[in-house]
Amino acid sequence: MAELLDDAAIASALTDLPGWEREGDAIVRTATLPSFPAAVAVVVRVAEIAEDRNHHPDIDVRWRTLTFRCSTHSAGGITEKDVALAASISEQIDATAD
Repeated sequence: MAELLDDAAIASALTDLPGWEREGDAIVRTATLPSFPAAVAVVVRVAEIAEDRNHHPDIDVRWRTLTFRCSTHSAGGITEKDVALAASISEQIDATAD
């Protein structure tokens, strides 16, 4: 099982994850994409990454606005798996937003 990160490690990780914030036992990012199809394309790419890693974020889709919530449920909070997944999600968002 992945080990939980302490508060200092989470705060440090967030400095390298622009747009991400801590909300309780999760890290969260909301992004608005140029269009609904662009938003859905990001969701599909993130789904492929998550499936490959067997680590899945919670995703909320509201037209062009996506909210990603990363938490390792089996560990009861934020682990390095969440930080790594958040970085990959940001890459997908940033590549689409450009």
